[in-house]
Amino acid sequence: MGSKEIQFGLIALAAVAFAGETQLHREGAFWVEVEKGSEPVAAHGNIRISTIGGVTIKGAPGNQLAYTVVKRVKAGNEAQARRLLSAYSVRVSRQGDGAYLVLQGGSEMADLEVTAPQSASLVVVTTAGGTVDAVNFAGEMKAETGGGRVNIDHVAGDVSAKTAGGDVTFGKIGGDVRCVSGGGTIRAESIRGEAVFATAGGDIQVQQVGGAVHCSTNGGAIHVAQAGNIVIADTAGGPIDVGYAKGMVTAKNSGGPIQVGSASGARCESANGAIHLTSVGGSLKASTAMGSIIARFQTQPVADSFLSTGAGDITVWIPSNLKITLRAQNASYGGPRRIVSDFPDIMVKLAGAATVAEGALNGGGPLVRIAGTGGTIYIRREEK
Repeated sequence: MGSKEIQFGLIALAAVAFAGETQLHREGAFWVEVEKGSEPVAAHGNIRISTIGGVTIKGAPGNQLAYTVVKRVKAGNEAQARRLLSAYSVRVSRQGDGAYLVLQGGSEMADLEVTAPQSASLVVVTTAGGTVDAVNFAGEMKAETGGGRVNIDHVAGDVSAKTAGGDVTFGKIGGDVRCVSGGGTIRAESIRGEAVFATAGGDIQVQQVGGAVHCSTNGGAIHVAQAGNIVIADTAGGPIDVGYAKGMVTAKNSGGPIQVGSASGARCESANGAIHLTSVGGSLKASTAMGSIIARFQTQPVADSFLSTGAGDITVWIPSNLKITLRAQNASYGGPRRIVSDFPDIMVKLAGAATVAEGALNGGGPLVRIAGTGGTIYIRREEK
């Protein structure tokens, strides 16, 4: 055999090894097999991955789909380990602009690391159970795991994530985000579009969203630092805290307090907790079965407002230049309760078993109605 033929044979063997190369070694009680492979794919196509364990996928320049699979089995000897490991199957196929990587079989989970074209228009990752880590893609991302954490960062397109049980973390996302967790905390750093978060049990922590924010948890706190549109928050137990919202804040809490820093309006309802509306424009609607309410109007309301508590004080701060009409009533089973007003135009008087206050400020305007039971109503003047 000539030197050229030998050289060609070695190159061919190396290519076959790279397409599905395996390495077997021992780690404590486990036999570990590492398999590597690579396939050329469309740079702007779709990437779909289906596996049975943890997945790490990173976007990189070029048009290569490269993978490393780490498989672990418990076995008494190498021959038994090889029989168990032979049940695993890794397959890469192509259809048009789409590339499909499937890892299946085996009695244990297997970890998968993938490098794919960062210019892919769509990346879909589905695993039976395990963590999903995805980073650095220009298109859309979809991730689903039967049980494990999901971490997604630096994705320019829309993102959807679903886990049957585990925490979910988003870094910088350039599109909309949809996320559902069967039980875990959801954290988001920066989302350019709209965000929808739902968890069956855990906190939701959001730093910055350019669009609307929808949050729902069956048992945990909700914190939204900044939203570029409306905020809708619902929790069965835990505080709700919205720092800033360019739109209306709608918050419902079955067992905890609600706080809104700055928003164009607020509709808040708590079954058992205080409500604190620091600086809100537009209309206010706040009611709690048990707890105090503090509300500060920021700008001229354009619609009627209503504040009500079953047990607690109500304090309303009103800028001196606002045009509103105010009606307040405070009573309890033991008789009338106090109303304290800083405005001479708002008269306070007794009316049967209740104390009432009514008046028009600066000629009157949208109605602000206040109903209290078991506390004191304070109507405070804020100079402008």
